[in-house]
Amino acid sequence: MEKVLIIEDDRDIAQLMSIHLQDMNFETEHSYDGKEGLLKAMNNEYKLILLDIRLPGMDGIDICRKIRQEKIDTPIIMVTSKSEEIDKILGLELGADDYITKPFSIRELIARVKAVLRRMETVQHRVDSVEEQKIIFDDFLIDVNKRIVEVNKNRPELTPKEFDLLVLLASNPGKTYSRLQLLDKVWGYDFEGFEHTVNTHINRLRSKIEKDPNQPEFILTTWGVGYRFMDDETLNN
Repeated sequence: MEKVLIIEDDRDIAQLMSIHLQDMNFETEHSYDGKEGLLKAMNNEYKLILLDIRLPGMDGIDICRKIRQEKIDTPIIMVTSKSEEIDKILGLELGADDYITKPFSIRELIARVKAVLRRMETVQHRVDSVEEQKIIFDDFLIDVNKRIVEVNKNRPELTPKEFDLLVLLASNPGKTYSRLQLLDKVWGYDFEGFEHTVNTHINRLRSKIEKDPNQPEFILTTWGVGYRFMDDETLNN
């Protein structure tokens, strides 16, 4: 049975989540402390992590950051309060896959869990369908299976969301995606209003893969529309 990790210091909320996740045929584990939750996330395999922001020991933002720094791509749903708008933004930019705001209904919780897992399956299907699992442009290589990027023999360290964003763009060279389209395909349809998250990830990607991020060769801007990856026409100019 697949496991879900609930990192939540409110025991009543954690128990409520657990009951309904078990009804979805998941096994659940709890952590009521941030540091303990991080250790569980790093040393076990989970289908999903439900992560509160305000936790004793270590807050959810730092936990999310550490999980993604360790290249763990388990989906994360952040649990926030209405007053934590900035934390929602930070969580998404650090690699969380969704957020749910307290107080929430059980119907909303179940819908968001299903949506995140469905999006993860869609991303994995897209990755699996990439021809030969490698994308190559001269000295630029993406090994999709190994989740490795090489640029001029260097291997930049990308977060899971940065990698997924890069694979989408590089799999469709020359095709322009709007910010909303990128949010839909990489993060999911629930993120309208967070277009700046795309800008942040694009800027980070450029800083890691471009010789000069201010004059990018790979990830290009289509002014007034969105972003695209270089194509043969770009290479020949």
